[in-house]
Amino acid sequence: MTDPNDTNTGAPKPAAPKPGGPKPGGSKPGGSARPVAKPHPVSTHVGTVTAALAPPSDPSKFGRVDDDGTAWVITADGERQIGSWQAGDAAEGLAHFGRRFDDLSTEIALLEARLTAGSGDAKKTKAAAVALAETLPTAAVIGDIDSLAERLRLVIEHSDAAAAVARQEKELERAAHTARKEELAAEAEQIGSESTQWKHAGDRLREILDEWKTIRGVDRKVDDALWKRYSKARENFNRRRGAHFADLDRERGAAKTRKEELVTQAEALSASTDWGPTAAAFRDLLTEWKAAGRAPRDADDALWKNFKAAQDVFFAARNAAASERDAEFEANAVAKEELLAKYGNIDPRNNLDAARSALRDLQEKWDAQGKVPRDKMQELEGRLRAIEKSVSEAVDAQWRRTDPEALARAAQFRERVAQFEEQAAKATAAGKDKDAKRALEQAQQWREWAEAAEGAVEEL
Repeated sequence: MTDPNDTNTGAPKPAAPKPGGPKPGGSKPGGSARPVAKPHPVSTHVGTVTAALAPPSDPSKFGRVDDDGTAWVITADGERQIGSWQAGDAAEGLAHFGRRFDDLSTEIALLEARLTAGSGDAKKTKAAAVALAETLPTAAVIGDIDSLAERLRLVIEHSDAAAAVARQEKELERAAHTARKEELAAEAEQIGSESTQWKHAGDRLREILDEWKTIRGVDRKVDDALWKRYSKARENFNRRRGAHFADLDRERGAAKTRKEELVTQAEALSASTDWGPTAAAFRDLLTEWKAAGRAPRDADDALWKNFKAAQDVFFAARNAAASERDAEFEANAVAKEELLAKYGNIDPRNNLDAARSALRDLQEKWDAQGKVPRDKMQELEGRLRAIEKSVSEAVDAQWRRTDPEALARAAQFRERVAQFEEQAAKATAAGKDKDAKRALEQAQQWREWAEAAEGAVEEL
């Protein structure tokens, strides 16, 4: 649309102000108020960025607006008419075209900043710079257009280098992403072929998949090959895990059957009163129970409850019998204490026959009383053994005193002594002192043996 207040022959015109908005620069002195154009949203944004990037330029150094509204800009190629301003006085027109220059400078500054920061596509930045450079010869702006041209030239020149850097960075990023996916694929393959930590490994495979989805920029052909490795590893893991749990189900089924048999055996033993062998049988059943493995959880818990109930019935009955037996043993211990008190005065030295008779009576009554508690057995039996020992020693002593064989041996030894003494006397009479001496030595030897034999037979 052509603004009737902004005319230019053969040159671009400034954008027409929108109806109803304030005109740029306000009204002429002495004139009536005119509508002022409302800034375009993009121009407003660019103007804000311009204020942030560089201070406003001074258009008066690079052009002018004549009193008739003709606008001129000065470049290295000379002065060029850029349009006509009819919306206010010359100063307002100059400010208007200066702002348009600042907007253009801001666009270039944004390209420069983008190139410096390495953000965006360097090719697009170059294309935008080329497009702006092509508009400079006819741009309806007042300012240092030659500096804009130089800045755009540098942007275009450095865009290629930036594009090369971007390509290199992209290749490095692609290589890093490819390497990471290769690591993830290798880890998945190891899990798929080796791991038996089913829950942890399954969780890790899902984590690998989640990370995999976030890695972009890998060559499609390479990415497809790596994905096939991961997918195959996951399938291998799922197949092994499925086989494991299938085997586990079979094992648990077999364990359930075996434990049902053990429960039946335990229930059959629960009423037994053959305490020792049955207790041993229950221990064997418990060993088999542990060796049978785990049945399915619900069945295993129920079977154990039944097995333990049967076991508890037996051991409760055994404990009750043991308590009854312990009471009986305590009574036996009391009775034996009384026997020891009654027969504790047996003295074989006074009357051996009476002592032996009393001991036989004690032993018969002792055996008739039965067992006593284990903790009292040694003390009670020790006291009985002491009485038995005293009587036994007295009997042995009497036997040694009256042993015919011992007395006969002692007499024989004395006879031999007499014989050798007689020989010695004869040898002495015959003057055979040497023979007499030898006979006396032999007589002395037999005398010692006789005395030893007589010593073994104790005198009454």
